[in-house]
Amino acid sequence: MNLSRRVFVLGGAHTPFIGKFHPDFIWKGHAEFGKRENPSLEGHLAQATRDALETTSVPASAVDKAFVGNFAGELFCNQGHLGAALAGVDPGLALKPIMRVEGACASGGLAVACGLDAIGAGRDVVLVVGAEVQTTVSAKEGAKFLAAAAHFRTQRSIDPFTFPCLFARRVRHCREQGDILEDDLDRLVLKAYSNANRNQLAHMHAVTMTAETVVASDSNPRFLANPEFKDFLKVSDCSQVSDGASALVLVSEAGLEKLGRSQADAVELVGLGQATAPLEGDPSDPASLTTTAAAARSAYEAAGMGPEDMGVAEVHDCFSITELLMYEALGFAGAGEGVKLVRDGATELTGRIPVNTGGGLVAFGHPVGATGVKQLVEVARQIRGEAGGYQLETPPQAGICANMGGDDRTAVVTILKRCS
Repeated sequence: MNLSRRVFVLGGAHTPFIGKFHPDFIWKGHAEFGKRENPSLEGHLAQATRDALETTSVPASAVDKAFVGNFAGELFCNQGHLGAALAGVDPGLALKPIMRVEGACASGGLAVACGLDAIGAGRDVVLVVGAEVQTTVSAKEGAKFLAAAAHFRTQRSIDPFTFPCLFARRVRHCREQGDILEDDLDRLVLKAYSNANRNQLAHMHAVTMTAETVVASDSNPRFLANPEFKDFLKVSDCSQVSDGASALVLVSEAGLEKLGRSQADAVELVGLGQATAPLEGDPSDPASLTTTAAAARSAYEAAGMGPEDMGVAEVHDCFSITELLMYEALGFAGAGEGVKLVRDGATELTGRIPVNTGGGLVAFGHPVGATGVKQLVEVARQIRGEAGGYQLETPPQAGICANMGGDDRTAVVTILKRCS
């Protein structure tokens, strides 16, 4: 997407991402079970919105248009029509043009893309929010809901846990065709938890993952029913079932002026690529994320930059194998060579291209509709030196986000850079 007007991320906010094993999440094993309830979908939406507006010092009345990224509010919470829900968060948002955007796990990224379109069409201050609550049902029922992001009629039957099995299939292919080892994926999991332990907002902030627990079959089982793929995925390889929301404010140059702000207060969004593949059918190459790669090429072209210019990345690690394949899709490594980055420690906090510095989907958490928005807030914070306990020693000049929906069927890739 070539931007017709310059676009800036003024800032944003997250709610804590919570779910089972988070100390503030109420579940059957929690001391306050039955005494208080977890925040609702509307509650997360409202908190992230208010915090983002407060953080950026933007009054709600200054917002010209808003978008909400959400995948399955109707299924998990019996609640759709989330544009109207956002309109009720602040009196200043009432009667504003607001709409919901859905694209499975890429819903947040698509909401950002809509925000860029709105600024290109003449809006100057755009609010983008992503939110999801998924802990209202059992794991198996939730897995059925999430399977709607696959081609349900032909792929649901692969396993009761449809998406984990689809990606276990990718693991099996990579293990059989290349030199990827289970130890390599375990190392990615350990990196995710280590980063999340530094991040107060992460779902798994209080959970320690060690080299021993990541391989322990009693606490980290292989849970798939499909015997063909069961041996290729553990619980720890999976992203979290999380509740949460993220919000950010996008502005044009005119928007900065209207708000009395300067480019020094923001990070510039210089490129966005979006690609969509047919929903039905299996991937032609299970070792490649071809849709994400297409979106990345468009983003790099729009930004006039390349992989070598990126100093940080937020990628869609719905499963540990996905992060590794994302390295190749974004051009950080050649085909079949992403595993070298894992073994060299290149994507750790002290590496040459740190990835998922706050824990990624595996440990920061994955409230589906929020993820694509969260990624931009995270990269913007790293560039501005505002990432707290997991801030990179030298704030990067530029960073990239890759948000993926389904089994690489919808992809949104965005590039941010420091304002010069």
